[in-house]
Amino acid sequence: MITVSVKWQKELFQAVEIDTSQPAYVFKCQLYDLTGVPPERQKIMVKGGLLKDDADWSTLGVKQGQKLMMMGTADEIIKAPEKGPVFMEDLPEEEQVVALGHSAGLFNLGNTCYMNSTVQCLHSVPELKSALIQYSHSGRSNEVDQTSHMLTIATRDLFNELDKSVKPVAPMQFWMVLRKKYPQFGQLHNGVFMQQDAEECWTQLLYTLSQSLSSTGSSENPDTMKALFGIELVSRVHCQESGEESSETESVYSLKCHISQEVNHLHEGLKHALKSELEKASPSLGRSAIYLKESRINGLPRYLTVQFVRFFWKRESNQKVKILRKVDYPLELDIYDLCSDDLRKKLEAPRKILRDEEGKKLGLKASEKSSGSKDNDVKMSDAEGSSNRSGEPSIATSEEGVPSDSGTQMTGIYDLVAVLTHKGRSADSGHYVAWVKQESGKWIEFDDDSPIAQREEDITKLSGGGDWHMAYICMYKARVLPK
Repeated sequence: MITVSVKWQKELFQAVEIDTSQPAYVFKCQLYDLTGVPPERQKIMVKGGLLKDDADWSTLGVKQGQKLMMMGTADEIIKAPEKGPVFMEDLPEEEQVVALGHSAGLFNLGNTCYMNSTVQCLHSVPELKSALIQYSHSGRSNEVDQTSHMLTIATRDLFNELDKSVKPVAPMQFWMVLRKKYPQFGQLHNGVFMQQDAEECWTQLLYTLSQSLSSTGSSENPDTMKALFGIELVSRVHCQESGEESSETESVYSLKCHISQEVNHLHEGLKHALKSELEKASPSLGRSAIYLKESRINGLPRYLTVQFVRFFWKRESNQKVKILRKVDYPLELDIYDLCSDDLRKKLEAPRKILRDEEGKKLGLKASEKSSGSKDNDVKMSDAEGSSNRSGEPSIATSEEGVPSDSGTQMTGIYDLVAVLTHKGRSADSGHYVAWVKQESGKWIEFDDDSPIAQREEDITKLSGGGDWHMAYICMYKARVLPK
């Protein structure tokens, strides 16, 4: 690897790296990123004439710190093609990934669809990728055990491989480290690895990453995972018999959607799950008593995870049994009425601005062409990653890709960006699949090593009611306003 400077028109680009093990075309692609001049229009002077795409650097005598001259225009020039058409399979693999519009699939290593679908959903979070890259530069902290460190590094490497590959990836290292950290995922039956619960895999992986990324010196923002996925709950615990009352606070990584005969929609299931009964010792009564626990959301994450509680343990058959009931879920989820009074007050102003802005945009659609005026109202910020439906605002990111309370305002409104589904009658059998919204706005079904494009209107049909794929975990992305 050597560095050179490149003079183009009036600009001088310093410290441009040349990987001498790669063909010269790679260097031209670097210059394309810097100048906007396509490789085919670049004229770079080297020893012996112009630099050719397949030139061997070892024969050119380019030295460390050398100044190269480049000519070419970034403006589009319409001319007859000098070469024949280039087919997608002939492009470098990184360019094929961009052309396809989605990342690679994952090979099933033997009942590992639960793991593959979890990875594909979490891989769609760009801020998580950024945090993992920062972690890789810092090394292991004494606060993190070796297996957690190894699983964090394996996650980072697998995410990176998925981004660069157009062919299916075999997640061997990740799977090996996951089983070492959590032996339950290595259970065997008749010499074959058993199917596992995707929600357990999701929960354990997030827990490990939260431990690693929150350790001293592991990240520029130790609260990364909490800001990305953490949900703050405040609860009122009341005993009707004794009149005792107390409050509790806790942080969780997902909301539960309880399913019963009364639940037909996600929102109803979330409300049910925020109320529960528990039995504990009553100091005033001197014995156990029933307490009612009522919870409200007091802090919102960038990515809201919802788990449909579809499985329960049936003693008669000694296995997890699946609830097949259909429960509808929306592309846009508003959780304002599930929030605490304090949080609602904070959400009111941003929500009004958001709705006013959306109304203005809808009203301007017909007149924008004739007036030619630009929309100077409050602009919505979009995250680097899965985008929302066209024209809809999304989430803002700070430079580090980590949520920043000082830079954005939550609205309590979320857009669906990933669904993990299960097909079958038991959590420990059947098949798991990930359905992930891409940066382009299109949806991809990741069925292990086979990514398939899907229509958005088909995503909400994964709501259950039969033996087809049904939502088990939904991940929503916050719609925010800049402050």
